[in-house]
Amino acid sequence: MGPALSSNSSSATAYGREQCVHRDYGHGSTVCVCDENHCDNLDPIVVTANGVVTVYETSQLGGHRLDKTELRFGDPSNGRTGRSQTIIVDKAKETYQQILGFGGAFTDSAGLNIRSLPAGLQERLIGDYFADTGIEYTFGRIPIGGADFSTRAYTYDDNNNVFDFELNNWKLEQDDFDYKIPFIKSALKASSNKLQLIASTWSPPAWLKDNGKLVGGYLIGAPGGQHYKTYANYIVKFLDAYKAQGIPIWGLTVVNEPLNSKDPNWRFNCLGFTPETQRDFIKLDLGPALQRAGYGLNSTHLMIYDDNFRQLYDWARVIYGDREAAQYVSGAAFHWYQNQNYSEVIEVLDKTRAIGADKFMLNTEGCEEWAGLTEHVQLGSWHSFERYVNDIMIDLNHWSAGWVDWNLALDPTGGPNWAKNFVDAPIIVNAVKREYYKQPVYYALGHFSKFLTPGSKRMHKTHNKQLAADLQSTAFVRPDGGTVVIALNTGDQPIDLTSMLPMLQHAWNMLPKTAVNMCNHAYTEASLITIGSADEQAFLTKLLSNYSTNADRVWINRPNTDNYGNVYNNYVDNTHYDYRD
Repeated sequence: MGPALSSNSSSATAYGREQCVHRDYGHGSTVCVCDENHCDNLDPIVVTANGVVTVYETSQLGGHRLDKTELRFGDPSNGRTGRSQTIIVDKAKETYQQILGFGGAFTDSAGLNIRSLPAGLQERLIGDYFADTGIEYTFGRIPIGGADFSTRAYTYDDNNNVFDFELNNWKLEQDDFDYKIPFIKSALKASSNKLQLIASTWSPPAWLKDNGKLVGGYLIGAPGGQHYKTYANYIVKFLDAYKAQGIPIWGLTVVNEPLNSKDPNWRFNCLGFTPETQRDFIKLDLGPALQRAGYGLNSTHLMIYDDNFRQLYDWARVIYGDREAAQYVSGAAFHWYQNQNYSEVIEVLDKTRAIGADKFMLNTEGCEEWAGLTEHVQLGSWHSFERYVNDIMIDLNHWSAGWVDWNLALDPTGGPNWAKNFVDAPIIVNAVKREYYKQPVYYALGHFSKFLTPGSKRMHKTHNKQLAADLQSTAFVRPDGGTVVIALNTGDQPIDLTSMLPMLQHAWNMLPKTAVNMCNHAYTEASLITIGSADEQAFLTKLLSNYSTNADRVWINRPNTDNYGNVYNNYVDNTHYDYRD
């Protein structure tokens, strides 16, 4: 039996958007199929009117894909479950880190797959990521030269493995002009926001390395020496070349995954550093070279590390602790791999923030690898959806300034990849059928990228009791003054999600296995986002009895902000609850 195909009829108001055509491959949920005749899209985010909360929902069972519903004051609730919890979000209290962006990578493999589609679908796929009718990515990551997600291993100055310290033979490759530059330019044109690009080297030319290979090895000599200075100039050459193509680079990492060279069985392009050699390379070679070429911190944001999260703190401690090196550094990049123990993730991120409050942290790579499985692409996986939302939410609640996915698009095998390191992606291209599939993780990323525009700030939130294990949440205020509360229910039972604002209360029945965004612009003070039972609703209503005797809704007069603040403070203090994520 082939995969099931159906068109979703959502209960949410469609507002003219094209709906998902679902296809089920038996991995827990469905993909949305895009071909030359049909592809789903999303509504642009607009400022809500007074008394309105907009809900965006993605669910495993209901087939919702960021489906939109507007809730107005006085609308009837869509259900009660009896599960009880309250999240209090207060715009007037302190805010935390500022969002830089969300995005994915313009690898050679991504470009090759996009290029295999008809021209109209190529444009549509780019729009799905970067336009306001898509998920509005604001970051794009670019490998400097080849990566494992290329059809071959290469750099910009291979030179038959002969020394070229003046880099006279340095040049962009045809891969750039076929697979990267055209789609980056398309994304820049389609972007509804300013698209910021991050560049990372997998390996410099083999003649700079002690093993003479692109796989494994370290730079010859020591920082300050000829080989290190040549590598710094190699990076500057790339920045110049892409700038000449009309593609300015916003950010830069020293190298991708510097720990890989420690593994004698590693299979693809890499370059090793220790915390100490990276510190000294930045201080003696790369930082000064960037500064001389006009790529200082005011224009190009240099990031350290760029590897799996576990050693992030150790590297930051060494590099941030050296003033001469730290002066060139804007922040630290890390990857999501090996993140099975989230208490460890939280500890590492919090410790790193404590020693570098003036530096940002950014997750710059993540993907579903499906280790141990023969199929590296699991079409319609809901497990991946929950893993992505959970990981992004934890990172954001612990100081990450955004989250960048790996390949924008891969084929049904999870490639091409010259090292056969196949993985999954948010969009899978089937060139033979002239169609592509939006995975659940595409919408998982959209719950953040479309709503948390650059400049959004994480908000203070408290809870009336410890959050249930099957519930995660985060809250942000956008640059336009709107607030976004994002919640994930991984449990098998529904939850009542009630938005209580100074001008509005409304309950939303959150399905099992569902992510929900609740967005509002029409207030300036505090907000209660309540996940709770009818009993707790009655308690909160009684608490605010100065303003309402209606057990189904709470109205707070805008002039009485002082009284509202007193009620809020009494609620938190008198019940002795004040949890933070």
